[in-house]
Amino acid sequence: MSTPHNEAKLGDFAKSVLMPGDPKRAEYIAHNFLTDAKLVNNVRGIQGYTGIYNGKPISVMASGMGIPSMGIYSKELFTDYGVEQIIRIGSAGAIQESVDVLDLVIAMTACTNSNYYKSFGIDNVTLAPSCDFDLLEKAVKLAKEAKYKYHVGTLYSSDVFYDESNTAGKLKKMNVLAVEMETIALYLNAARYGKKALSICTI
Repeated sequence: MSTPHNEAKLGDFAKSVLMPGDPKRAEYIAHNFLTDAKLVNNVRGIQGYTGIYNGKPISVMASGMGIPSMGIYSKELFTDYGVEQIIRIGSAGAIQESVDVLDLVIAMTACTNSNYYKSFGIDNVTLAPSCDFDLLEKAVKLAKEAKYKYHVGTLYSSDVFYDESNTAGKLKKMNVLAVEMETIALYLNAARYGKKALSICTI
């Protein structure tokens, strides 16, 4: 069994998947943090690996850049490969002055300028999907224990990288923490298919 975007077979992915944007990050994580890592997908260079971490099977696969790409890969992992939870581990740009380079931003929710939510047949409500609370709670606990500087709140998932509209400046007034390009699709797909998701971004 495969999809147009994924050559893996059912059972090749673990129930938990880490998703950086960059395929090279997925490769790095697999080779440096997992044991017995096996390449299970390389369609279009979107590398996906499954291995063992602390005695448990874990997968890591790139999402590519942007809401459409994350939308495709997370949807197929949830619906075609039996994945139960996806944790995005990506990068973001700070909007708030209190958020510094190398800080972590753990997203409770995401706002967007995308129409991705309309693909679910909803056109009269602006959805604000949230992360899974259990994953959020665990991530905050681990960040505290590791003494990382972290922030919990809202991410802005933008469809546009070179944005001349000053949207980020306006969202600063609404205490949106940072901008990136994938979280909204992940959270909407998790909500739609009854799965768990969390986005942890490094500035």
